[in-house]
Amino acid sequence: MKRIRLFLALAICLCCATVQAQWQWLDKDGRKVFSDRAPPPDVPAKNILKQPGAPRLAMAPIAAASDAPARGASAAAGARAEEGQDLAAPKLSGVDKELADRKKQAEAAAAAKVRAEDERAQKVKADNCERARANKALMESGVRVSQTTNAKGEREILDDAGRAAELKRIQTVMETNCK
Repeated sequence: MKRIRLFLALAICLCCATVQAQWQWLDKDGRKVFSDRAPPPDVPAKNILKQPGAPRLAMAPIAAASDAPARGASAAAGARAEEGQDLAAPKLSGVDKELADRKKQAEAAAAAKVRAEDERAQKVKADNCERARANKALMESGVRVSQTTNAKGEREILDDAGRAAELKRIQTVMETNCK
């Protein structure tokens, strides 16, 4: 009876050990895959959710004969380490140079567009100012001015009240455009 209990306990422990040795990863369609074997090599490490034992990245590939220059470089690195030299890999700035260049070009184009729009607005203001000054000179000259036509198609000459109202309107135009 003791042997049967011991055998059952051992069987249960072995079953638990096999359950613990399971892999879990996301396939190319995003579905979870469970297996007692490692995922295929085309599965990226970021998609592996669970793995038994040591992490997958800790396993170093075995160097082949074609890797002789790489082994020579690692030997040189080992020599530098013994001498106390810095072994840090070249540090990357984290900035994509091409992206930064495109961003600068886009900012320059936007600034040029704003400048062109400001120049156009300044030209319009200068033109409005010049016209307002010419109209003010005309209204102040005392010459008879016809500004509108009536329903019969006849010209209507501005009287003194109309001339004063037009001068007031011209003055406001000049105040906004002639600075």
